[in-house]
Amino acid sequence: MDYLYPVDIRIDEDGRHVVNFPDLPECMTDGASRAEALVEAADALEEALAGRIHHKEQIPAASPRRGRPAVMPGARIAAKVALYQALAAAGVSRIELARRMGVDKTEVRRLLDPRHASSLDRLDQAVTALSHRLTIGLRAA
Repeated sequence: MDYLYPVDIRIDEDGRHVVNFPDLPECMTDGASRAEALVEAADALEEALAGRIHHKEQIPAASPRRGRPAVMPGARIAAKVALYQALAAAGVSRIELARRMGVDKTEVRRLLDPRHASSLDRLDQAVTALSHRLTIGLRAA
């Protein structure tokens, strides 16, 4: 799973750089410059993904970039999205995941809470219990 989402950038009538996410229509932001707009877009992307997890909505796959700039969430949110998607794909309940991990169901609730500062090690343990592995990559900003 890759969470590098392409964006469209346009300049509005006030000269601000407006960013839209074709894959996440609810996600939009802007900035005084292109660079600022892309930084704001990363924050907006995290909020949109967190909102989808909170409302138990589907996370769309990122469409091809086709020469467009792209934005990705931070590692922790990406890991939480990956866990959320792996849990849904496996058809496993949160209670069953807690049993597999040997933890209380509250721990699983926290792992899926985008606002909770879960450790990447703990998130990796959860996806491993679903027969997946988290991988970390490095991309130039």
